[in-house]
Amino acid sequence: MNNDSKKEKENFRDIINTSDCIFVIGVAGDSGSGKTTFTRAIRSIFGEDCISTISLDDYHVLDREERRKTGITPLSPEANNFSLLEEHIRILKEGGPIDKPVYNHNTGRIERPVTFTPSKIIILEGLHTYATAGLRSLIDFSIYVNPSMEVKYEWKTGRDVKIRGYKKEDVLAELESRRADYEKYVMPQRKYAEAVIGITRSRYDKEIMNEREVYNVILYQGKQDRTIRNIKLNFDLFAINSMSERGFCFEYGLVEKYGRQLGALSLDGEFRHDVVHLLEKNIEIQTGVGPVSVYSDREYVTATEMVELLLSWRIINKRIMIEYGGGC
Repeated sequence: MNNDSKKEKENFRDIINTSDCIFVIGVAGDSGSGKTTFTRAIRSIFGEDCISTISLDDYHVLDREERRKTGITPLSPEANNFSLLEEHIRILKEGGPIDKPVYNHNTGRIERPVTFTPSKIIILEGLHTYATAGLRSLIDFSIYVNPSMEVKYEWKTGRDVKIRGYKKEDVLAELESRRADYEKYVMPQRKYAEAVIGITRSRYDKEIMNEREVYNVILYQGKQDRTIRNIKLNFDLFAINSMSERGFCFEYGLVEKYGRQLGALSLDGEFRHDVVHLLEKNIEIQTGVGPVSVYSDREYVTATEMVELLLSWRIINKRIMIEYGGGC
């Protein structure tokens, strides 16, 4: 049986669960930039029992009060224990447990470590996911989430005020105080990511788009060395011919960005579910995992959700190539 037919007949979720390989996905970006959003689809496809997450905030060495007294922001490398993080990721990739530190966002304090046992897919989320060569060497797929300043401030204040109970003026003041460190220490990590996600306001009606959380999302990607080719998006000619009530835009070009040439896929507006249906079906066929119906409960999907699914396919493709190429 060749590899293609094997991939069609075996359930890839089962293969992952019985494999010795621990696959690490890195997601970097500023606080409140939407890092968790872009791994939702992969979580949905493979299930929470297969995936666990480590927040790099847990590797802060200064609590909130200490940072206030010293003026050191969490974006500064000296506020984080990268050597311990590298050691822990190595242990996890070998299948061993760690005593993971814990940072409590509610109290701003560093708490006692907890035992963390690796799942088959580990997602690392944080400010400094690619800060060192050692960390970069341990990550199998890398994403950088890069919203515009306007969008990021809107998201950050929304999260910290509504969920964490902070005052809006305090959140805005903190954002400005750490802006220089963000540009110095976090932004340069974009050049190491396999996929960079740019997010700006939608070109369509601002008020309606905000209500439905619709943005213009640009997926910047380098060329994949090895890939499964039979993957399709169904461009929605029906929506055009039948005067769809919701606008959308789909654009692709090559750009020089972050010191390299990248493909830039720009998506904006809302797309009928038919657009992603073929991609969902092809993920089912190639992985044996099914049914893949992340967005089947709705008539339209947003540009953000489209990119979530496209990223999921790229991650799955990378994991398939590792499994059958013996790279783990």
